Amino acid sequence: MKDKQPDSDVLDNLVLEARKAHQENLEGYRQQALKLYPWICGRCQREFNRENIAELTVHHKDHNHDYNPRDGSNWELLCLYCHDNEHQRLTEHPTINTDGDSPQSTYKPFSQLGELTGSIDDSKSD
Repeated sequence: MKDKQPDSDVLDNLVLEARKAHQENLEGYRQQALKLYPWICGRCQREFNRENIAELTVHHKDHNHDYNPRDGSNWELLCLYCHDNEHQRLTEHPTINTDGDSPQSTYKPFSQLGELTGSIDDSKSD
């Protein structure tokens, strides 16, 4: 029977390298975003400085953390609170369909408002 230890070491090294590369990628786009954009939250407009810059995060507009164009077009800087709120909105409303395939509502809540308020055209009743 073959000893599986060398394969385990190879896999451990592969996982370690992948994690390291992922961490470098995270630090890379964060540093780029902080150079490109003013240190202001894109939602609440809170301003940041060197003392509290750790509270400013990079949000991926399309929610794809692997898509990091150099021009920063997929990023926006958000404070921790606004960033959490943005992701919470997705988890609270996972059924939102933006591709236009969802059925449209046919309910018209104000269709009889004129009759109820007496604002029907009285000139026709003469």
